Amino acid sequence: MVSTTLWIVIGVAAILVLWIIFAFNSLVRLRNRIENAWSQIDVQLKKRFDLVPNLVKTVKAYMKHERETFEEITKARSIMTKAGEGDVKKKAQANNMLTDALKTIFAVAENYPKLRASENFQMLQEELSGIENKIAYARQFYNDQVLKLDNATDVFPTSIIAKLFNIGKKDYFEAGKEEKKSVEVKF
Repeated sequence: MVSTTLWIVIGVAAILVLWIIFAFNSLVRLRNRIENAWSQIDVQLKKRFDLVPNLVKTVKAYMKHERETFEEITKARSIMTKAGEGDVKKKAQANNMLTDALKTIFAVAENYPKLRASENFQMLQEELSGIENKIAYARQFYNDQVLKLDNATDVFPTSIIAKLFNIGKKDYFEAGKEEKKSVEVKF
């Protein structure tokens, strides 16, 4: 009789240990996916960051008096450089600032037909557009992984494992206030 009870206790303990291992491993996988997704965003942001000086040089030749726009871009690049490696909020804020500055440069470029016709400008604009699409996809993937981790850390019983092993929530990569405003189209 004692041996049957002992086997039942050992069986329950083994199942509990296996469940803890499974829950922990799934939380670690989610955390690693988030870190990977953030790295993918970072790669695209770096590509855009490196492209901006070429765009500015091309545009500067046509727009001598648009100094304020160039200063905004330089300031945004500087903030992006100083933003912490893993600090999602600072990187997102710097990214939003750079996005706003780039919108301004393209809006100003509308006033310069020769610039818009420039092959170099068109190529840079096209490349930047492709990078922006990749950034958008990478941000969406990152936020999806953050949601999965948040759900796993909130749902019982994995919330116990998350607290036990100090696996917490991550920040979402959110759009800035300017990016959320409606675009005004004039004809």
